[in-house]
Amino acid sequence: MKRLKKIRKAIFSSPVYAFSFIFLTLLILLSLAAPLIPIDPNATDVSNMSQAPSWAHLFGTDEVGRDYFIRVVYGGRVSLLVGALAMITATLIGTMVGLAAGYFGGWVDSLLMRLVDVLSSIPWLVLVIVLSVFLRPGLTTIIIVIGGFSWMNIARLIRGETLAAKEREYVVYGKFIGRTSFSIIFRHIFPAVLPTLIVAASASISGAIMTESALSFLGMGIQQPMASWGSLLQNAQSSLQRAPYMAILPGLFVIFTIYSFNNLGDMIKRVLQREV
Repeated sequence: MKRLKKIRKAIFSSPVYAFSFIFLTLLILLSLAAPLIPIDPNATDVSNMSQAPSWAHLFGTDEVGRDYFIRVVYGGRVSLLVGALAMITATLIGTMVGLAAGYFGGWVDSLLMRLVDVLSSIPWLVLVIVLSVFLRPGLTTIIIVIGGFSWMNIARLIRGETLAAKEREYVVYGKFIGRTSFSIIFRHIFPAVLPTLIVAASASISGAIMTESALSFLGMGIQQPMASWGSLLQNAQSSLQRAPYMAILPGLFVIFTIYSFNNLGDMIKRVLQREV
C-alpha cells in the first residue's frame, strides 16, 4: 500500500506522467469494453465509403464503408494483447537467462551469452520470413516471433545488474551462512534488479507494439479480417490522398501508446530506486 501511494503521488507530480497514465487507462478500458459497443467492426456500407470523420462516424469510414472508430478500437485490442503477451514472454526468458548468467558466471555465463550473441546477430525480419514458412501468419505466430526473439537485450541488462548485486554485503553473507542459490537470487538479487527490469519490460512492450505494427504493415503479421494498428496502416496506403485520417489516427495511437509506456516505466523505476 505504501509503495502504491508513492506511485500514485509520482503519477500526478508531472503532467507528462499524468497524461501517460490517463491515456493508457482510457485506452485499456476502451479496448476491454469494445465488445459492448453496438457497432460491427466488419460491417460494410458501400454508400458511405471513405467518409470523413463526423458525428455519425467519429473516425470516418474506410474504403469499404466500415466504421473506422470501432476498427481502431479493435485494432488496439490486438496490438495491446500482442504487446503484453510478447512482453511477458520476453521478460520471463530474459530475466531467467540474465540472472543465471550473472549469478553463476563461468561456463554458464559464457554459454548463455554466446547464445544471446548468436540470436542478436540474426535480423528479426529474416527470422519472421523463415518462421512464416513453417507457421501460419496470425496472432499466435506474431506473439511467438516477437516474444521468443526479443529477450536478448533484457538478458544483457539483467546480467549486468546481477553481476553488481551479487557483490553486495548481504548477498555475500547469504552465501556464507549457507543459503541456497535459488533463495539468494529471488530474495536478494531479484529485488535489486527489479527497477531495471520494469524499465526493460516497459521498453519491451513498446518495442513489441512497434514490431507488430511493422510486421502487419509489411503483410506478415495480423491477417484480415482481424485488425491491428499495423494492418490498418497497411490498408491506408491506397487511401492516403482521399482519406489521410486512415493513416494518421492509428499512427497517433501507436506513437502515444509507446510514449506513455516508456514514461510510466521510467516513473516506476524512479520510485523503486528511492526505496533501494
